[in-house]
Amino acid sequence: MNIFDDIEALLSADDATSALAIVRTSRQADQESETFSSLMNDFLLDLMTMSFVAEAFGGRVLDSSRTLARKRLSKIKLLSLMRSA
Repeated sequence: MNIFDDIEALLSADDATSALAIVRTSRQADQESETFSSLMNDFLLDLMTMSFVAEAFGGRVLDSSRTLARKRLSKIKLLSLMRSA
Protein backbone atom coordinates (compact mmCIF):
# COMPACT_ATOMS: atom_id res chain seq x y z
CA MET A 1 0.00 0.00 0.00
CA ASN A 2 1.56 3.32 -0.99
CA ILE A 3 1.05 6.74 0.55
CA PHE A 4 -1.79 7.63 -1.81
CA ASP A 5 -3.72 4.52 -0.80
CA ASP A 6 -3.15 5.39 2.87
CA ILE A 7 -4.47 8.91 2.43
CA GLU A 8 -7.47 7.70 0.43
CA ALA A 9 -8.30 5.10 3.10
CA LEU A 10 -8.18 7.77 5.80
CA LEU A 11 -10.42 10.06 3.76
CA SER A 12 -12.91 7.22 3.38
CA ALA A 13 -12.78 6.60 7.13
CA ASP A 14 -13.51 10.28 7.92
CA ASP A 15 -10.06 10.70 9.47
CA ALA A 16 -8.88 13.98 7.95
CA THR A 17 -6.53 14.67 10.85
CA SER A 18 -4.50 11.53 10.19
CA ALA A 19 -4.59 12.18 6.44
CA LEU A 20 -3.16 15.65 7.08
CA ALA A 21 -0.39 14.13 9.21
CA ILE A 22 0.55 11.68 6.45
CA VAL A 23 0.61 14.45 3.83
CA ARG A 24 2.84 16.60 6.05
CA THR A 25 5.21 13.69 6.66
CA SER A 26 5.42 12.75 2.98
CA ARG A 27 6.01 16.37 2.03
CA GLN A 28 8.99 16.53 4.37
CA ALA A 29 10.34 13.14 3.26
CA ASP A 30 10.19 13.82 -0.50
CA GLN A 31 12.30 16.91 -1.06
CA GLU A 32 14.02 15.70 -4.26
CA SER A 33 11.21 16.82 -6.53
CA GLU A 34 10.16 20.44 -6.43
CA THR A 35 7.09 19.65 -8.56
CA PHE A 36 5.93 16.86 -6.25
CA SER A 37 6.51 19.03 -3.19
CA SER A 38 4.48 21.81 -4.77
CA LEU A 39 1.64 19.40 -5.55
CA MET A 40 1.66 18.03 -2.01
CA ASN A 41 1.70 21.58 -0.61
CA ASP A 42 -1.36 22.42 -2.71
CA PHE A 43 -3.10 19.22 -1.60
CA LEU A 44 -2.25 19.94 2.04
CA LEU A 45 -3.78 23.41 1.77
CA ASP A 46 -6.86 22.00 0.03
CA LEU A 47 -7.26 19.28 2.64
CA MET A 48 -6.96 21.73 5.53
CA THR A 49 -9.52 24.03 3.88
CA MET A 50 -11.94 21.18 3.23
CA SER A 51 -11.51 19.95 6.80
CA PHE A 52 -12.32 23.42 8.13
CA VAL A 53 -15.38 23.78 5.89
CA ALA A 54 -16.63 20.30 6.84
CA GLU A 55 -16.27 21.12 10.54
CA ALA A 56 -17.96 24.50 10.13
CA PHE A 57 -20.92 23.30 8.09
CA GLY A 58 -21.20 19.71 9.28
CA GLY A 59 -22.75 16.92 7.27
CA ARG A 60 -24.14 19.19 4.57
CA VAL A 61 -20.77 19.50 2.83
CA LEU A 62 -18.89 16.50 4.18
CA ASP A 63 -19.55 14.22 1.21
CA SER A 64 -18.71 16.95 -1.30
CA SER A 65 -15.48 17.78 0.55
CA ARG A 66 -14.47 14.12 0.62
CA THR A 67 -15.18 13.76 -3.11
CA LEU A 68 -13.14 16.84 -3.92
CA ALA A 69 -10.24 15.61 -1.77
CA ARG A 70 -10.26 12.26 -3.58
CA LYS A 71 -10.23 13.98 -6.99
CA ARG A 72 -7.31 16.20 -5.99
CA LEU A 73 -5.48 13.15 -4.65
CA SER A 74 -6.09 11.29 -7.93
CA LYS A 75 -4.56 14.19 -9.84
CA ILE A 76 -1.44 14.14 -7.67
CA LYS A 77 -1.21 10.35 -7.97
CA LEU A 78 -1.34 10.53 -11.78
CA LEU A 79 1.26 13.30 -11.91
CA SER A 80 3.47 11.30 -9.55
CA LEU A 81 3.22 8.26 -11.82
CA MET A 82 4.14 10.40 -14.82
CA ARG A 83 7.11 11.76 -12.89
CA SER A 84 8.44 8.30 -12.10
CA ALA A 85 7.98 7.00 -15.66
